[in-house]
Amino acid sequence: MPVFAMSDALTYRAAGVDIDAGNALVERIKPLVKRTFRPEVMGGLGGFGGLFDLSGRYKEPVLVSGTDGVGTKLKLAQVLNRHDTIGIDLVGMCVNDVLVQGAEPLFFLDYFATGKLDVDTAVAVVGGIAKGCELAGCALIGGETAEMPDMYPPGEYDLAGFTVGAVEKSQMLSGDAIVAGDVILGVASSGPHSNGYSLVRKILERAGSPLDLDLGGVKLADALMAPTTIYVKSMLELLKLNASPSQNPAHGCADSSISVHGMAHITGGGLKENIIRVVPDGLGIALDASTIVLPPVFDWLMREGNVAREEMWRTFNCGIGFTVILPRDAVTAASALLAKHGLASSVIGAVVPAQGDERVRIG
Repeated sequence: MPVFAMSDALTYRAAGVDIDAGNALVERIKPLVKRTFRPEVMGGLGGFGGLFDLSGRYKEPVLVSGTDGVGTKLKLAQVLNRHDTIGIDLVGMCVNDVLVQGAEPLFFLDYFATGKLDVDTAVAVVGGIAKGCELAGCALIGGETAEMPDMYPPGEYDLAGFTVGAVEKSQMLSGDAIVAGDVILGVASSGPHSNGYSLVRKILERAGSPLDLDLGGVKLADALMAPTTIYVKSMLELLKLNASPSQNPAHGCADSSISVHGMAHITGGGLKENIIRVVPDGLGIALDASTIVLPPVFDWLMREGNVAREEMWRTFNCGIGFTVILPRDAVTAASALLAKHGLASSVIGAVVPAQGDERVRIG
């Protein structure tokens, strides 16, 4: 039997996993995480499971869950060494999804995986996640940091996010209320958000990566790295007015009520494939292309990549990150409320009877 000297003894650190670095990360992110806590959070960071007390908040709660990542926007973040906002993207991609069904995001969990843990980078990423949770009003109650040698090239990491929201069963948005004649209110995005970055990176490569290019006072790098807009607080305020005055006496008169029939988060698949997901069978949508003016970053991507307009519609949000489907007479009040939250909006189309298999028209 072989005899090993003490100098030959292996450790987890020697195998590439630094437990001390992981512990240091937890200590540094504790104050960031604590800022996101809501009164319903039970316990603190470090347990085997995150605890959240739902009692007393809902009569008939429906839990709505979502999970997502940020795609290859991560590659651009790593090239630029910008790690402080990619976590906002992660939260935004998840919470905006559950919002579509009227749910308030309650809590969030993250997964951070890397080949070798760089504590400063991880703190920056988690700091962004915590900021995103604050913007969404949800609690960051747990996560996983995985150090996996040989799984990732040096300096690279991957992210995934998970959120759970809740909505009263009677107030859930199913799309069933959508009717022909409803209009589609497009709400502005901050940029490409976290979709289409495999194409973005190909266009950058073709153009010689001019990341310092000025786009109307904003550098191309900044426009591409702008964090995903989180629509939660504005849309939840809008949905509070979704009950009729008879259902909610606090609204007072009929003028304070805004009927919201549906919502859509514009993610992968762009304008062409996301709005129709919430529209009932037998109906379609007609988008007016003349109302959708491409912001400079999208205009640059289309020109430099020689991307067909149809490809733009089904790849990017094209400046519209979220949509609200509602009666035409509710548009003015809804737009005014969104403007209070700093969100520009405009009517970009309408719900129409479907014409055969063609349910989406853009022209």
